[in-house]
Amino acid sequence: MSDFFKYKNYYATVYFNNSDEVFFGKLEGINDLVNFEGKSVTTLKRAFREAVNDYIETCKQIGKDPEKAYKGSFNVRVASKLHKEAAIVASQKNISLNQFVQAAISYAVQHDDEVIGG
Repeated sequence: MSDFFKYKNYYATVYFNNSDEVFFGKLEGINDLVNFEGKSVTTLKRAFREAVNDYIETCKQIGKDPEKAYKGSFNVRVASKLHKEAAIVASQKNISLNQFVQAAISYAVQHDDEVIGG
C-alpha cells in the first residue's frame, strides 16, 4: 500500500509494513534521504510534519536550499511504434516532438486521476 502526504509544499510517499505493523514514509523531491515512521496514521502524520520542519530548519542552519533542482530535461524511453506515432502527430500539429511530449506530460499531470488511473 502506498499513498502521499503533503505539508508546506513537501510531499512524501507513505507505506505500511504488515510484518512490523508500522507505517513509514520518505520525503520526495529533495536531494537528501529523510524518512519517518509511526505506529498509527496519527503518529505517522505527526512524524511527517516533524520531519519536514526539521529538514527545513537543518537546511536553513547549514545554508542549503531544501528544494531539489530539476533541470527540465530527462530521457524517456518508449516503444518505437509509439515514438513514430507521436512524431507523426507532432508533425501534423506543426510542433516539435519535444513540445508534443511536454503538452502530453502537462495534460497527464493536470488530469492524473483520468489518465493514469489514480
